[in-house]
Amino acid sequence: QVQLVESGGGSVQAGGSLRLSCAASGRSFSTVAMGWFRQAPGKEREFVALIRWSGGRTNYSDSVKGRFTISRNNYNMVYLQMNNLEPEDTAVYFCSLDVRGAQSTYFGQGTQVTVSS
Repeated sequence: QVQLVESGGGSVQAGGSLRLSCAASGRSFSTVAMGWFRQAPGKEREFVALIRWSGGRTNYSDSVKGRFTISRNNYNMVYLQMNNLEPEDTAVYFCSLDVRGAQSTYFGQGTQVTVSS
């Protein structure tokens, strides 16, 4: 069983910053990529950012490019530094994990981010 635990959510004013963290643990696995998705009230879950374990290549959605930065360490942890936050960034943020041989992506329980204007 693989578990993902997010932390770092909270409430900030527009223009502020937050840093999300996610730790993956459980049975032995080979990480392919970790990332972040988000889901705002009444909307579908959407991709935010991804980092590949081999090579460290990153991808971002257009809506966060230039404001958010994804990074990782060598212990199956991923981070999302969110700067210049906007009210439109308000959502539950979910950590994701892709492992070699798995049929689907793992997701955490989510952490709430609220940005007020």
